[in-house]
Amino acid sequence: MVRIPPATEPGHTVPTAEVSGERVELRRWLGGIASIAAVVNTPASRTELLELVSRTACELMDYRFCAVTLADPDRRVLVIEGSSGLSAEYIAGVNAEHPITLRPGDPDEAPSSRAFTTRRAVHVSDISVAPTFRPWEGVARQQGFRSMISVPLLVSGRALGTLNCYRLDVHEFGPAETELLTTLAHQAAIAIETARLRDHEARTIADLRELNRSLAEQHALLQQGEQIHRELTAVALRTGGISAVSAALAPLLRRPVLVEDPVGTPLASTAHEGRTVDAPPPAERDLDHPAPHELADVSGWPTAAPPGPRVVAPVLLGNEVVARIWLPGSLAELSPLDRRALEHAATVSALELLRARTALEVEWRLSGEVIGDLLTGDPAALATITSRAARLWHDLDTPHATLVLKIDPERHDDVQAALGAARSVSAAIRPRPLVSAVGDYVVALWPVADGDLTACVTGADAMRRAIRAQARGATASVAVVRPCTSLQDHAAAFRLGRGAVELSRLRGRRDVTVTLADLGVYGLLLQLEDTRELARFTDELLRPLREHDTARGTALLETVVTHLRHDLSTAATAAALYVHPNTVGLRIRRAEDLLGLSLSDVESLTQVKVALMVDDVLAFSAAIPPPHRT
Repeated sequence: MVRIPPATEPGHTVPTAEVSGERVELRRWLGGIASIAAVVNTPASRTELLELVSRTACELMDYRFCAVTLADPDRRVLVIEGSSGLSAEYIAGVNAEHPITLRPGDPDEAPSSRAFTTRRAVHVSDISVAPTFRPWEGVARQQGFRSMISVPLLVSGRALGTLNCYRLDVHEFGPAETELLTTLAHQAAIAIETARLRDHEARTIADLRELNRSLAEQHALLQQGEQIHRELTAVALRTGGISAVSAALAPLLRRPVLVEDPVGTPLASTAHEGRTVDAPPPAERDLDHPAPHELADVSGWPTAAPPGPRVVAPVLLGNEVVARIWLPGSLAELSPLDRRALEHAATVSALELLRARTALEVEWRLSGEVIGDLLTGDPAALATITSRAARLWHDLDTPHATLVLKIDPERHDDVQAALGAARSVSAAIRPRPLVSAVGDYVVALWPVADGDLTACVTGADAMRRAIRAQARGATASVAVVRPCTSLQDHAAAFRLGRGAVELSRLRGRRDVTVTLADLGVYGLLLQLEDTRELARFTDELLRPLREHDTARGTALLETVVTHLRHDLSTAATAAALYVHPNTVGLRIRRAEDLLGLSLSDVESLTQVKVALMVDDVLAFSAAIPPPHRT
């Protein structure tokens, strides 16, 4: 035990050996305290400092175990942060299973808690009889100590934690021993607080350095962002078009750029360092999923040039994708500034396309008026229609084939989508076709100088593909009608095209391009100018069935139509009508009685079949609906 020598009184002589021993002890104490102070100026961790404090206390005071506890951030519990001699199991048992809870004023308050809250040393001479130590009695027995003292670690009157020392025997901690431990605890607390301040200062300096670095980066990014803004805004101000946007974006992103319309038609392409970039072919795109409305990664495909994935940026007007910007690489390769440049380019592209669309909408409105006047055949309108079309750069003296498109299921928004797809396809054709919506149909007047319909059929197929890509999987059928050589022929051509597409749909065909020749007899019937005799023939033949169905509420005519459509199969007819085969047989016999014909007779069957075909043709030869002004 260390003893501080009393001051010598006058005339009192201290033995030389005693003085020498006290000096050695004093040097040992000063060395221990100095080692604690010295470690503060080294890069040692807090754990290393606290273990040094514990080890120094053991060495200076001849204790078997020592520990340093610190209050948690909420100052609710004391946690053993450093120790000397204590086992890891003991420390874990105290910290995890029996934490030292700070409970000021509680009769069962732990010694360490009482030392912390009262800021005075607390000792227990025999823990086996101390009720306040009962929660830790088991782990203490395993560790082997019988007595302990807890001294607060104070800095400016504020407790940081405690210095706890343990002995193997029952022991009374005297005032001198307590005073020495308190002195050591004060020095340790100063070292802990100094280390804490040093760490805080180091973190503050690191934070300031990081902040300065971040500010410098942000300043550089801001300057680069302003440069991007200036360059792309200049493109918008000089109305340079999509090509100018692409040309400005490629050097900013240091990679080639491709801009295409929603159906995959290139609008602009800019190389970088001699390299260009392509996009997935329309046939290899997933048509079951709409294009993303935000920046996205697209996997590579076998023929990609250059090989590898792509980044796609949609160009949006509202919620409508009006174009896409393609880049080689992935989103992970783009810096925040690159993304900003890409998004800004998409915005400028949208403005350019909006400007072009506004001009196109005027053209489309005028085109719709021209088509509407052609299909109605109003003589007054036809007198000026050639000059009006010429102002749109359309030569109506050139023969035009008529394409009639209908989407299924027909809804007004689908018609608009189909119209947009048809216009996208026609925009790449020279001379450009006239396109407009007429009721539930889209009509395109396609210039055909040589009378060959091959280009028209190819264009019709392209329209159907564009509709599948743009209208979320919808399909459409297109009828192609022979070229009109005079202005007065267009109304009849539309009637033929409309009838052809409806008859094709009636026969269960979807997503096809048809000509009148593809419809066989239907096509011939549609082309008859005077159908009055055919209508009279059909009415006389089918009238008995219609009158019977109206009077009796039966379905004889429907049964006959279904029976013929299923090649006179009673079973197939019954399945289609959801009735018993015997019912079909009874209905057919009743219909034959009313018609005075037998469907087993070839000539009679032909008459009924022709009458039904004429009935279908007449149903789709009604007056032309008024055109939508779009």
